[in-house]
Amino acid sequence: MTDVTVNEFNRNLIDEFRANGGKVGGQFAGAPLLLLTTTGAKTGRKHTTPLVYQKDGDRIVVFGSKGGAPSHPAWYLNLVANPGVTVELPGETFDAEAVTVEGAERDRIWSAQKELMPGFAEYESKTERQIPVIVLTR
Repeated sequence: MTDVTVNEFNRNLIDEFRANGGKVGGQFAGAPLLLLTTTGAKTGRKHTTPLVYQKDGDRIVVFGSKGGAPSHPAWYLNLVANPGVTVELPGETFDAEAVTVEGAERDRIWSAQKELMPGFAEYESKTERQIPVIVLTR
């Protein structure tokens, strides 16, 4: 998908998520989905991105997979520069701090995600970069 197509797809998904209390159809039907709003690293503008997430105890975790692309997603670069984010889950919105986890903690969470959603193992096989694992803490 081109950037324009991705942006339009994301915009429609965001609108559907907000209009239906977090429920969406299509390829993300039934998947745990949240909306993450970051502040642009260069522009300072707010950007909202729909992302699949995983619960790790009471923590929420997202993954910078970008479908296995060779570069990190823009939203990840934004939160590295500005770790204060807003998270929208079905029925609640809150501010959070985004922290990229490393080492054994990253490996444990990433392995669990690949088991839950095998598509993430495919993303990993497509890229040479280590896919970031990000914990969002209230």
